[in-house]
Amino acid sequence: LSLSFSRVQFTPDLMPADVTGTTVVVETDDASGRRKREFQFRAGPIFAQMLLADEINRATPKTQSALLEAMAERSVTVGNETHQLPKPFLVMATQNPIEQEGTYPLPEAQLDRFFFKLIVGSPSRAELSEILNRTTGEAEAAVQATLDPAKVLEYQALIRKVPIAPSIQDYAVRLVVATTPPPLNLRGQSFSTPMIGQYVRLGASPRAAQAIVLAAKCRALIESRVHVSIDDLKAVALPALRH
Repeated sequence: LSLSFSRVQFTPDLMPADVTGTTVVVETDDASGRRKREFQFRAGPIFAQMLLADEINRATPKTQSALLEAMAERSVTVGNETHQLPKPFLVMATQNPIEQEGTYPLPEAQLDRFFFKLIVGSPSRAELSEILNRTTGEAEAAVQATLDPAKVLEYQALIRKVPIAPSIQDYAVRLVVATTPPPLNLRGQSFSTPMIGQYVRLGASPRAAQAIVLAAKCRALIESRVHVSIDDLKAVALPALRH
């Protein structure tokens, strides 16, 4: 995609400033040759168009919270100054699902800011064979860019223009409202089942509805259609609601 890329290995001793950056004191010479000190902001790895947070659940919730403003407002505030992040901006994260020691739960507010949660299972026999073909042979894959940042932004704007019928959008709304236990349902309108009331503490947020609709619009374009269908919503509901 020709995007600037940063990878951060999340560890228990990682601090928020290690991700966002910090303000440092720098000595410089003025016009008269006298030394002076001034504060300069040194940007952290989050100032990239694509950020990979590897094993994000190994960092403390305090460090994880450094991503909240960036993922919601596309900006980073250090001290009294707010710095805008480059466009487009995307955060991808991995979790260590096996080891429990040295890991921390992700705050709900952070989980809510992720568009999808995808579960990568064990490879099948054929997939494992293909992995070996690609990683143990002599040939090296030639990677070529197919898009640039301007084209990505253009496609993002195009996706938002895909029409969705009111009845189809209402289906997405009911999907999200149905995840909320009956006492907390929107204005007393209950679409949830007794199982939701028994096992679910908090339902999906408005961001979940946004993710479902945007992902459904994207799928419609991928399928060469200019309108959203119920099947589009059903196809994207699980990864959008899973977290």
